[in-house]
Amino acid sequence: MLLTAFDSTSRRRGLLKHESFEEGSALIIAPSNAIHTFWMRFAIDVAFVTKEGRVVKVCSSVVPWRIAAAWGGYAVIELPAGALSVSDTRRGDLLQLTSL
Repeated sequence: MLLTAFDSTSRRRGLLKHESFEEGSALIIAPSNAIHTFWMRFAIDVAFVTKEGRVVKVCSSVVPWRIAAAWGGYAVIELPAGALSVSDTRRGDLLQLTSL
């Protein structure tokens, strides 16, 4: 499931009301180059990307009550903890959205 947060209200809310984050899900927050996990109930993986989709920073298993940011980031992709390791996503990778 792909979730989006492209307006002010949904960017502020993010995953805060979620009890868990299902495998295979992702939340794209744009524009944004920083996130926080205050009041969240689970850890997440975070990838910061440019407008073109180039990964500028990855943060694995960001636990609740943390802040993460990346200079040069335009959007944030939040994933279930461990997803970036499984996909071997790293700084410099180019990500693309495709339909199934």
